[in-house]
Amino acid sequence: MLPKDNLPVDSLIKPENLLIVRTDRIGDVILSLPLAGIIKKHYPGCRITFLVRNYTKELVENHPYIDEVLTLNETNGKVNLKQNISAIKRYNFDSSIIVYPTFSTSLVIFLSGIRHRIGTGYRWYSILFNEKIYEHRRYAERHELEFNVNLLRKFNVFEEITPSNVKFDIPINLSSDNKVNEVLRKNSLDDKKPLVIIHPGSLGSSVDLPIYKFKELVELVINNTDFQVVLTGSRNERSLCEELVIDKKIKNFAGEFSLSEMISFVNKADIFVSNSTGPIHIAAALNKYTLGFYPKLLACSAKRWGPYTDKAFVFTPETECDKCSREQCKNAACMSSIQMPRVFAEIEKIYKLITNIGDINVRE
Repeated sequence: MLPKDNLPVDSLIKPENLLIVRTDRIGDVILSLPLAGIIKKHYPGCRITFLVRNYTKELVENHPYIDEVLTLNETNGKVNLKQNISAIKRYNFDSSIIVYPTFSTSLVIFLSGIRHRIGTGYRWYSILFNEKIYEHRRYAERHELEFNVNLLRKFNVFEEITPSNVKFDIPINLSSDNKVNEVLRKNSLDDKKPLVIIHPGSLGSSVDLPIYKFKELVELVINNTDFQVVLTGSRNERSLCEELVIDKKIKNFAGEFSLSEMISFVNKADIFVSNSTGPIHIAAALNKYTLGFYPKLLACSAKRWGPYTDKAFVFTPETECDKCSREQCKNAACMSSIQMPRVFAEIEKIYKLITNIGDINVRE
């Protein structure tokens, strides 16, 4: 296949010691993980290091295609330029992909003296990158993961990624798995019975399905299936999750798990149900059935941020809207138009499939 940006062959880069920068949130980091395996496929001798924030490092530790993990040095949320530059210089990277650019991290990479600096050509500080990719992500013309993979063009890598062939290779930590098993045992959860996780918060990353809609869905699941229902979220979302504890069988695990433990726990579930938030990408990466609620707002659209898996079911508002904005979506209560019986119908199909109740196609 010819290079899509028509670069002459002698300008293409062959990375030997690569730094991938992804210093934002959980879902963003997960949607960058496939880059490591793709690069190793084309350049098996390349050493790959990920630079992430401290709270997402458990996503990349022990990844089979990531050789080193660096954490961004910050004080009160501000990047420490001197400390980060000093730390990065020690590794003598020849190339860096700034997947998620901020001015501060881009400046760090520039001042670290990395020869090939790959990033978007559309930021005011793009002068700090000497290898630019010109794609406007805000128009959501493709999925975030596909945008990320397109950054590899500068390495003469042109992979056609789809939900059917993508590989996240997300690792399961043994000690975290043991901790989760103990929590499940103490809470009388049976690993032989089907389990659904409902995650009602999003920490403000999107426009959420109202909590009363989640409650309606929980009632349908409890009354019509034998699913074990577990609620997850951050420690600050525990009270939100508590509103969904409408039956003593429902367990509220919000704030109970570290990120590594959350990965292990999601791996034990059959279905993951949530708004647009990082953990839904964990579930997709682990090949779980995922049901997500997404506004029609372009910046939060499922086309760009939906779970990247063949097992995804996405629900959007049934109202008509034009030039939707976050404020308009909230004021019009668009997410309230999503009908929970329709959502439950998909859950019920999955339930029948995994419990061998009849012959059913979940995509019917």
